[in-house]
Amino acid sequence: MSDNSYNPNNFGSNYDDQNHSSDSANKANSNFDSAPLNYKDPNNMFPETNGRLPIHFGRNKNKNKNINKNFDGNQSSYGQNQDFNQSNDFNQNSDFNTQNFSYENYDNYNNDANKAPNEKRRDSSNNLKKSRRKSNNGSNRPKNKKKSKLRLFGKIIAWFTTIFALVLLAGMAVFFAYAASAPKITESELASENSTQIYDSQGNLIYSVSQQQRDYADQSEIPKSMMHAVVAIEDRRFYKHHGVDVYRTLGALVSDIKGKITGSTAGLQGGSTLTQQLVKLSVFSTKTSDQTLKVKAQEAWLALKVERNFSKNQILTFYINKVNMGNGIYGMETAAKYYFGKTLKQLDVSQTAILAGIPQSPVYYDPYVYPKNLKIRRDQVLAGEVKMGYITQAQANKAKAESVTKGLISKSKHTANSVSTNLTVNAYVQSVLKEVKKLGYNPNKDGLKIYTAMNMKMQKRLYKVLNGGTGVPWQNGIQAAATVANPKNGRILAQVGGRNVTTMFGLNRAVQTNRSSGSTAKPLVDYGPAIEYLNWPTYRTVQDTAYKYPGTNTSVHDFDDEYQGNMTMRKAIVVSRNIPAVKTLMDVGTTRSSEFLNKLGIAIKASQLTASSAIGINVSTEQEAAAFSAFANGGTYYKPEYVEKIVTSDGVTHSYKPSGTRAMKKSTAFMMTNMLEGVPQSNGCAPGAKISGLYQAGKSGIVGYASSAGQPDGAESDVWFTGYTKYLAASFWVGYDEPNKTGNYIPYSSESSMPERAYRDFMISAIQGYENTNWTAPSTVEKVVKNGVTEYEVKGAKWSNGGLPSVYSSSSSSTQTVVVDPPASASTASTSSSSSSVVVQSSSSSSSSAAASSSSAAASSSSAAASSSSSNDTQTSSSANTDSNSP
Repeated sequence: MSDNSYNPNNFGSNYDDQNHSSDSANKANSNFDSAPLNYKDPNNMFPETNGRLPIHFGRNKNKNKNINKNFDGNQSSYGQNQDFNQSNDFNQNSDFNTQNFSYENYDNYNNDANKAPNEKRRDSSNNLKKSRRKSNNGSNRPKNKKKSKLRLFGKIIAWFTTIFALVLLAGMAVFFAYAASAPKITESELASENSTQIYDSQGNLIYSVSQQQRDYADQSEIPKSMMHAVVAIEDRRFYKHHGVDVYRTLGALVSDIKGKITGSTAGLQGGSTLTQQLVKLSVFSTKTSDQTLKVKAQEAWLALKVERNFSKNQILTFYINKVNMGNGIYGMETAAKYYFGKTLKQLDVSQTAILAGIPQSPVYYDPYVYPKNLKIRRDQVLAGEVKMGYITQAQANKAKAESVTKGLISKSKHTANSVSTNLTVNAYVQSVLKEVKKLGYNPNKDGLKIYTAMNMKMQKRLYKVLNGGTGVPWQNGIQAAATVANPKNGRILAQVGGRNVTTMFGLNRAVQTNRSSGSTAKPLVDYGPAIEYLNWPTYRTVQDTAYKYPGTNTSVHDFDDEYQGNMTMRKAIVVSRNIPAVKTLMDVGTTRSSEFLNKLGIAIKASQLTASSAIGINVSTEQEAAAFSAFANGGTYYKPEYVEKIVTSDGVTHSYKPSGTRAMKKSTAFMMTNMLEGVPQSNGCAPGAKISGLYQAGKSGIVGYASSAGQPDGAESDVWFTGYTKYLAASFWVGYDEPNKTGNYIPYSSESSMPERAYRDFMISAIQGYENTNWTAPSTVEKVVKNGVTEYEVKGAKWSNGGLPSVYSSSSSSTQTVVVDPPASASTASTSSSSSSVVVQSSSSSSSSAAASSSSAAASSSSAAASSSSSNDTQTSSSANTDSNSP
């Protein structure tokens, strides 16, 4: 059998030119002259290899390979047992590489020449397996194990490297995605105060959101010793990094992990550089809960930008002026004056180290509360300065021997005035911040300058009145609140939310809406809508007779349990009778009443109004001051506003101008005011609010208890007075926070006049500098004189007297009787739609104020009567869930 051996490297384009040599035995069995027509094409010669060289190189230097081929359907078994030397380059000019040819294998192969092809293959395979087993059992086995371990270790390293690279790439992608959405940062933000400042109407600072007061120190005012102390304790590589310190970050990470493993927090530290801390203080929240991955990435990105635009000393200057130094102060210059009464340049080594150490934890290192903690921190700063070479060890030792309280100013000297001032404006500030948030700002970190409408003179006076600084007979433990508004634009000029308040941001009773207003609701719920929608004149007849709440068996009562029969609407308001008020609401209807209230900023649905709402609804002093302001200014409602303008940290000013809406006709506003002028009079229901010679109007309110409440007869839970001039409107509430608690009631005595007296004491001072002018009737109102009393009606309007007789005699020579039909818009709850006699008089014999006095005089001729009638404001407390007889 022939053994045709080829050098596969010789298959190429010059195959025809190559010399092929073989021995005679091989030529005898060769069929190359006819069979291998495709010998020039390696793909056809060796189809299994797709034209590649059919040589297999294993781990050993030489390796046997059996090759079986068929050419053109003629089977030739080439059971080659060749030993190729790997070091040989396979000479292109020879068919064989015989340097390491094995004759033993060749002879063995020839001895089996007569075997069948399959047997030959099996033998060859068996020989190969035996050879491999022999090789595996040889001396190279330990070497192979070592190589395997090395290869495995290499693969592991490669996998870790790949994973690390992928994580790194993913992290970079996330970082740049976050960085792209980072907020802008400006020099003004870096230099500006972090807290929001609130100013009064005169531009005077009244409060800082962080309660801070800061003296900004220029770079020239900051000694190098202060900068060195800060760098030594906060960022020792500050002058080497470019905003982000990789070494510091990794070190902090290792320290944090170590601390978590050991359960100790002593080693925990932050990786933020001074530049990153400055960025955080300028544009991000400092709360731990807000330190997200996104924020940290943006913080690092902005720190890099800051470092490119500002010098190291500029960055230090920004930082030193911005950090929290405890006790509501920011900036180290301010802290130097606050704690030691010195400038930064005047501090000694110990005091400089103290200030550098405080920012890490302003509470924990408070020199007034934790001097021992502060000493440890100061000594750490000094040690850091020695290590950095800023001071000598001798200087550090001398500073360490100094007490941290040396030269420390007593805290009591700082707080006496500041606390008093803050509490004075407490409620007003709360309302300002609430409004600012509604405007879309974040006062906690936006660094705003808020300019308000506060009149500081009025604010101080109001605070003094409510806290017992005048002659008001305040009852022990009782609370009070008040709001003062400008009727011309609705802006709030002053506000106090409680008496004897000792903490900031507590309950602001001036804006709470869970207390009944008593009879101050009557102009808003009953009589205002009656004039607006039913065109009732001031002399329209109302009836004070026995009456039950519609749909119930509960009677409506006044204090005296008596009925005064027919009276004018004016008298019913001045002496505050309850039954006429309830009947008026029934005539108006809850739908119209709700509409009127909503236009005045009191959001009460018609379905929420009941007959008892005629003598009391739940409102706040803020709401009443704004609502009564609409009566004062001729019918325009302005939403209560505190803010005049806001200057953002970028220096842009945002102004807010009040915008009023028509809430009622001018005729309604004037006629209601004209009637309410009779209330704060000696013979009105609020004699305690009288101010001689002042043109003013108002309404009192008293809320009593149900008989089941277990309180004494005549006990009152809430008392109100809301009064106004053309230029000021003020609403006062007095009561207990827990009105149903035993002993928490207001006795029916002079104490019930507390809000009236408080109003009077405040208004006498507040009106100084304002004109004292009366209201004039608009052209839509016509004056009518009835038996010498001036009344008013809507000119040319139709109205119904409800089938009731006129209170005034129709035989008077100064009157004229006309018959009119009821208005088409009258409520379905009206008691009558029949025509009635109406007196019309066009003469003008007296001023409106005189008319009010005359009308009031007709209603009651003595102050005693007025005192008696004043109790008719009473409405049952809403907490009792049922109405009862008036106390």
